[in-house]
Amino acid sequence: MWIFLYVNFLFVSFVIQFQLQRLHSFQVGPFFLLNSIVVGLRKTTMAESSAASSTPSQRSDEEVEELLDRMLTRLALCDDSNLQPLLSKLIPFTISSLSSSSLAVRNKVIEILSHVNKRVKHQPEIGLPMLELWNMYTETTATSMVKNFCIVYVDMGFERMQLEEKEKIAPTLLASISELPSQHQVIILRMVVKVIGECHSRGVVDEVAMKYRSINGAPDRKLFLEFCLHTMLYHPAPLGGGCPGGLSVSQVDRITGKQPLKSDLLLLRKLGILNVIEVMDLAAELVYPLYLAASADCQEPVSKRGEELLKKKAFSANLDDPDLINRLLVLFNGTVGVETIAPESRISPGNSALRAKLMSTFCHSITAANSFPSTLQCIFGCIYGNETTSRLKQLGMEFTVWVFKHARPDQLKLMGPVILNGILNYLDSDMYKEPVAIARDTKTFAFQAIGLLSQRLPHLFRDKIDMAVRLFHALKEESQFLHLVIQDATNSLAIAYKVAPLTVLKDLEIILLKDSQAEQGEVRFCAVRWATTLFDLQHCPSRFICMLGAADPKLDIREMALEGLLLGKDIGGNIRETSNFKYPNLGEMLDYIFKQQPKLSDSTEVREQKLLFPTKMYLAMISFLLRCFEAELGGNHLIGRETDFRCSVERLCLLLEHAMAFEGSNELHANASKALITIGSHFVEVITLRYARKISWLMQLLGHVDVETRESAARLLGIASTALPSSLSDLISQLVLTSSGTQKQRFETQHGALCALGYVTANCVSKVSEIVLQSSLQCLTNIVNSENSEQASTALQALGHIGLCVPLPPLSFDSGPGNFLRERLLKLLSGDDIKAIQKIAIALGHLCFNETSSSNLNIALDLIFSLCRSKVEDVLFAAGEALSFLWGGVLVTADVILKTNYTSLSMISNILTGESASPVLKENVDAESVASGDSRTMIREAITRKLFDVLLYSNRKEERCSGTVWLLSLTLYCGHHPSVQKILPEIQEAFSHLLGDHNELTQELASQGMTIVYEMGDASMKKNLVNALVSTLTNSGKRKRAVKLVEESEVFQEGTIGEGLNGGKLSTYKELCSLANEMGQPDLIYKFMDLANYQASLNSKRGAAFGFAKIAKQAGNALQPHLRVLIPRLVRYLYDPDKNDAMAHIWKSLVSDSKSTIDEHLDLIIDDLLIQSGSRLWRSREASCLALADILQGRKFNEIGKHLKRIWMAAFRAMDDIKETVRISGEKLCRAITTLTNRLCDISLTEVSEASQAMGMVLPFLLTEGIMSKVDKIRQASIQVVMKLAKGAGITIRPHLSDLVCCMLESLSSLEDQGLNYIELHANNAGIQTEKLENLRISIAKGSPMWETLDQCIEVVDVETLNVLIPRLAQLVRSGVGLNTRVGIANFISLLVQKVGPEVRPFTGMLLRILFPVVLEDKSGAVKRAYASACALILKHATPSQAQQLLEDTVALHVGDRNSQVSCAVLLKSYLSMAPDVMGGYHAAFIPCVFVARFEDDKYVSGLYEEIWEESTSGERLTLQLYSSEIVSLANEGITSSSWASKKRSALAICRLSEVLGEMLSSSHDVLLKSLMKELPGRLWEGKDVLLDAIAALCKSCHEAIVAHDSSTTNAILNLIMSACKKKMKKYREAAFSCLEQVIKAFGSSEFFNLVSPFLFEMCKSAAPVKSSQEALRSDGVKTDSDEVEDVPAPHDKVFNCITSCIHVANLSDIFEQQQNLVHAFLTFLSSGFSWSVQIAAFSAIKELCGRCHEILNKCKDSALQTKLPSLTNQLFHSVSPKVIECIGNVKIAQFHVAASECLLEMANLYRNFSSIPSEATVSFKGDLLHQYEVEKNAEAKSLLKKCIDILEDQENRNAKASSGSLTA
Repeated sequence: MWIFLYVNFLFVSFVIQFQLQRLHSFQVGPFFLLNSIVVGLRKTTMAESSAASSTPSQRSDEEVEELLDRMLTRLALCDDSNLQPLLSKLIPFTISSLSSSSLAVRNKVIEILSHVNKRVKHQPEIGLPMLELWNMYTETTATSMVKNFCIVYVDMGFERMQLEEKEKIAPTLLASISELPSQHQVIILRMVVKVIGECHSRGVVDEVAMKYRSINGAPDRKLFLEFCLHTMLYHPAPLGGGCPGGLSVSQVDRITGKQPLKSDLLLLRKLGILNVIEVMDLAAELVYPLYLAASADCQEPVSKRGEELLKKKAFSANLDDPDLINRLLVLFNGTVGVETIAPESRISPGNSALRAKLMSTFCHSITAANSFPSTLQCIFGCIYGNETTSRLKQLGMEFTVWVFKHARPDQLKLMGPVILNGILNYLDSDMYKEPVAIARDTKTFAFQAIGLLSQRLPHLFRDKIDMAVRLFHALKEESQFLHLVIQDATNSLAIAYKVAPLTVLKDLEIILLKDSQAEQGEVRFCAVRWATTLFDLQHCPSRFICMLGAADPKLDIREMALEGLLLGKDIGGNIRETSNFKYPNLGEMLDYIFKQQPKLSDSTEVREQKLLFPTKMYLAMISFLLRCFEAELGGNHLIGRETDFRCSVERLCLLLEHAMAFEGSNELHANASKALITIGSHFVEVITLRYARKISWLMQLLGHVDVETRESAARLLGIASTALPSSLSDLISQLVLTSSGTQKQRFETQHGALCALGYVTANCVSKVSEIVLQSSLQCLTNIVNSENSEQASTALQALGHIGLCVPLPPLSFDSGPGNFLRERLLKLLSGDDIKAIQKIAIALGHLCFNETSSSNLNIALDLIFSLCRSKVEDVLFAAGEALSFLWGGVLVTADVILKTNYTSLSMISNILTGESASPVLKENVDAESVASGDSRTMIREAITRKLFDVLLYSNRKEERCSGTVWLLSLTLYCGHHPSVQKILPEIQEAFSHLLGDHNELTQELASQGMTIVYEMGDASMKKNLVNALVSTLTNSGKRKRAVKLVEESEVFQEGTIGEGLNGGKLSTYKELCSLANEMGQPDLIYKFMDLANYQASLNSKRGAAFGFAKIAKQAGNALQPHLRVLIPRLVRYLYDPDKNDAMAHIWKSLVSDSKSTIDEHLDLIIDDLLIQSGSRLWRSREASCLALADILQGRKFNEIGKHLKRIWMAAFRAMDDIKETVRISGEKLCRAITTLTNRLCDISLTEVSEASQAMGMVLPFLLTEGIMSKVDKIRQASIQVVMKLAKGAGITIRPHLSDLVCCMLESLSSLEDQGLNYIELHANNAGIQTEKLENLRISIAKGSPMWETLDQCIEVVDVETLNVLIPRLAQLVRSGVGLNTRVGIANFISLLVQKVGPEVRPFTGMLLRILFPVVLEDKSGAVKRAYASACALILKHATPSQAQQLLEDTVALHVGDRNSQVSCAVLLKSYLSMAPDVMGGYHAAFIPCVFVARFEDDKYVSGLYEEIWEESTSGERLTLQLYSSEIVSLANEGITSSSWASKKRSALAICRLSEVLGEMLSSSHDVLLKSLMKELPGRLWEGKDVLLDAIAALCKSCHEAIVAHDSSTTNAILNLIMSACKKKMKKYREAAFSCLEQVIKAFGSSEFFNLVSPFLFEMCKSAAPVKSSQEALRSDGVKTDSDEVEDVPAPHDKVFNCITSCIHVANLSDIFEQQQNLVHAFLTFLSSGFSWSVQIAAFSAIKELCGRCHEILNKCKDSALQTKLPSLTNQLFHSVSPKVIECIGNVKIAQFHVAASECLLEMANLYRNFSSIPSEATVSFKGDLLHQYEVEKNAEAKSLLKKCIDILEDQENRNAKASSGSLTA
């Protein structure tokens, strides 16, 4: 097709040349040519008309050809100015003729088109019929040739259209573009894109945007977007050539055509494309490539805009859309290497910037990660591409990480190995040329990729250790900042080797063992991690690595190693349950350890100095080996291999012995020795036989510095001593000798010997002789009696150990073992050594274990009971353990105590932690034989009496606490005994009573005791216990057992209720009674008791909660009937400040699903909480508020609606509580209910019906109770809530709108800071302007929440609301007080009127009647302006009659007082600014008053009207012309009014009117002049002088009209003014003389000289010189309102000004008649007694006189006047000139010197014109003149004086010559 078009154009060019030759070859005459033109035009016109009705297809080819020929003729003869109209019809017809198959027609068409091309080629202003051609092109019947030519001329015509037309047409060209031939598509797309660049680079108008959005066809949009994308990717080719990235050669040709685009045009097109695509609102997936390409553009405006749109419009694009990702991948990789694509269509890869953007996108697309092989191309293109950059390498590695994380397994199997090799090659390459930061990030992603790939494709790694070696090596060699990521990769790689071959694992063991001891911490960490990850717990080498890690200096490595050994953080703690884990075989583990450290096999009899392993490693090793030992021992693994296990135990003992080296820590030695005892508890024979041979080794350990190690060594020695029958006596003797202290020993040695003596004697009591036993007992007894408490307690402990085995034999010096100890033990038990007391107490229990003597048992019992007031918990538990041994039935044996790591019953039972008892206590031991007998029965009765009758119900808390501990101990340790079972009900009652104790320990133990009783009791007991606990929790239980009070009984804890009157404490009963007596209120003690009972009830609930929490787990369904009562109480107790921890336990035990339980009992809970929120108990109030705040969250209206108002009341009540914590909880509740209320009332979150109900409940309450509250916080909270409600309530607030609006308006003032009112009252004293302060207050109020709420109310107002709202507002206008409220009302009305518009018309009359008086009455300027604005806005919607009445009332105010005038101005200003269309018809009503009011004396008032005048008039002169009659009428009324201010204001207005209008005022001069003249006579008043100014101004402007109307008026005016000049008021008199001067000048009548001059000369004659200048100044400043003041001199300067004006208008003859008076006046006022201003006026008169004299010389032909002139001249020159020179010398003012010199020069010039004056006349003052000239400093004056001197000298010379001539004659 393009070839065909090209041939057509060649043919057209040829035809054009031919046609031109044809035209030039015409040789015709003018007539023939003219005739041809006429005929041609006629025919062509006919053809055109017929062409309009028929197409060429309806004609024959001959007709068409003939018609075309005529058209060609007309075209050739048409000038350029008429060419466009012709072409608009010619071109469509011509091109349509191509549908003919006739060659002649086609040739003719080509000929015409060639001529058209030639004519229009260089004349772009000639338009073509583009739209007609386009319509022809789009016709379905058009042939291909027609379309081809149409599109060419469419393109040409489109270029010639106006820009606005192009902008509108361009979108329509894109409709159905996808159906056009591709060549035509390109032409149209170029046209459109060009227009987009020209018109839309800054934005798209809405009309055009709608057209672009109307492109509905998906193919059309796709085609347009593709072309736009190609345009966006295009940029001018660089010098080296090449195709732009992302484009092919053919695509570049499509964009550019024949020549490349310039950068500036390309920039505009790209910006335009971005703007157009934005307004088309296309799917994000469609526009994403375009915006992405724009963001990577090299031109900054394009990249910024692209980045903005990418974030704004394409952020939601689905990056997993396959089509989108494929398009992006093509942009990245191109299609250069695809052989199946033609070379010109192969797309080159994108540039670096674009590829970086694309890679960032790919890193967020899972589809991109699964697009093999494009994904692989991207990665290798980034890493190894020819044009790659450091940034691309980094992104490539990042994308690799993404691919490894998200690629599908099948895709990853294909790509993984290839990418891995690429990564490894990259890591092995030289990266030093890259920037450090980029290289670091690239390596980071590379290692991350390896780690991820190892998780996804572990088979790539598991067969070789190469990758493990590489990563461990990288951890050692790479930079520190890479260690963390390499460490993560290494840890991930461990999973890949999980199922590696055995040989690989063996190799890894070697690597890990080596690296676990590396220098780098990260290497060691990974080695330990691999050991714990790769291998299970039974793998010995990995566990050994963990043991090495347990001693690592880094905490994280130690913790991980301990976790690998299943030890946790507690290395040496209790051994955990091992049955769930498979530990390694003990023998195998020991074999590996011994293999790693062969020295362990060496045995030695003495302790070594050095440890073979670090201490912490030993600790972990011992703990782990013990677990292996117990695991193997506990299973069935020993069957058939007892011998091997025994050997392993021997080797374990050897390892433990090495751990006892001196270098080890105390902790290590203690753990090792205890481990030996643990082994011995299972293999007694092994320990006995082994250490019977190592007695000396054990004896060394008896002197160890660590007490636990010494005791463990003593216990071991006791076990080993059983195998020493021959040397046993010697051993005991040695221990006795060491213990007795006869030889000086270290304390540790003596202590160890004492412990060992007890254990050895106890274990061998049956083997030793009586003498040896007695010696041991004697030794120990002596130590008890003589040594310090620690040694004595240890000795007694040893005696106890012996007593566990056999009853102690009677001693020689006493009858029993107890008596001789009693006094000593009492002393020791009353001491301060806590540990010693514990040992003694437990030892007493042990001593009585086998004792049958009742006396000895009683003594021991008394000793134990002596500890009942101890406050040390450990002592009490030790005593409880002793009582259990005394009671009998304790489930432990002597062997357990002597041959295990036993410490005490309380420790193994974990009584304080609440855990279950140790298995030791559950062993089935037959202890009844030991615990039977009468003595035991008596002891049990004694214990029972002591506990229940004395301790548990004692008035001393210490005794109650000890009784609780002991009762719990008996129940726990001896609970199975029948004697305990019998008293379980009493025990239950006691524990129930103790739940309310002050002591927390007592409460907790009592609750635990109840749990134990529940477990032990039968069904009835369990039921009674549950009922009792429920009753306690719900305050319905029976009364507690009464406790008798004594003086020292503690009623309150110290500090609970403060101090006494004298500063003493108040806690005991005696102190409370004393306080009540001192205050004279004995009954106060009952209130104290009531308070104490309440405290006890709280404590009871807390204790009951602890007990209930444990019982509830077992009670099961027994509690179900009580839940309805319990749940509400428990919910409140959960938030109780003192019981929340206890109640949390019971809640968790009782309730499985907290949310559903609360939902089920919600109404009951809320009712209970609301009742308790008003309780007299502050704890209940606080807890209720906190509970409500928590429960309300997320509730719906149907759940909470009925309680809503009560909750608000509870919140406000709590916020005003007397207790601070309750107030805080109330504020929390208020915040919660605020959030809930806002949600319930928000129609976007809640249904409208429910929102309306919620609003009806809450809003009235807040308006009446909340905002009006006297509590600040309640008020503030209410305002905030109301504001938020108004924001989201929408239409639901309309029923309450009137109340809400009025409340908010009133609150503007009532809630204002009172300090502002105070400041306003004292503003004047502080120098603060009231206006500024009012504005400040108003601005603060407008920023308040109340005003924000009012703004929200405006938005929801509708017509129905107005019927209620406006009457309320009208009422508030009358009653509202306060600045903010009144301004707020006015502003709200203004906003309301603006919102509702014409809907306010029914209320305009009422509103105007109410608002207008407020503007007049209110004194505040801010209030006036606000209400005036409201009136103005209402005026816009008022009826004409209302508007007229309002304006009349307003204008009438301008004649009132100041307040009325200000009100009028404010109103008019508001009308003009807010209702200018209304005011346009009333200018005649208010313009005159504004004009007159401008001249008010008050500057503020006049300023207001001046502003109005400037705003309402376009030009003063024009406005005054339009309204002159109204202004004159108003001014005349003012002049004739009785108010002097009105007279003055009107007179000033007349002055201005006369000044501006001039002669145009002539029609009204008579009225004004009469009024002025009428007001002029009479008494004087302040400002009356303005009337004279008005007369002067009126005469000046209308003098011709005045004379023409009545010539006698001038004399009347003159007489009035002259009479005014005689008044004595200075200011008025000066005004009169000024008026006289102006009137004389205005009328210019020569008669005035004779009328006025006598009066003026009389004034001059009566003038007296001023005595001094100061007096003159004082007289000038005197002002008086009286016309009776005498001796007020006439204003001499004004008088002379009048004389000057008279001289100006006078006849010369009249001047000569008054010559003497004039000269006299000059001489009089030029004397020294008059001021220089008067003299300057005299100078002016002299100059005027001289000027008139010059007229005689120049113009006048009257000889009589000429004869009189020399006389006047001579008199002036000789008489006045000396005076002038004298004045110059007297006055030192430059201005004065200049005026005087000018006057002197005028007289000199006049004198020079007369030669008849004698020469000697100049001699008299010449010297003075010369002197003055010499001393003159002013240059101008000196120049003038020089001219005078020259004139005089010249005159002298002339006189001299004249004299000499006469002598000669």
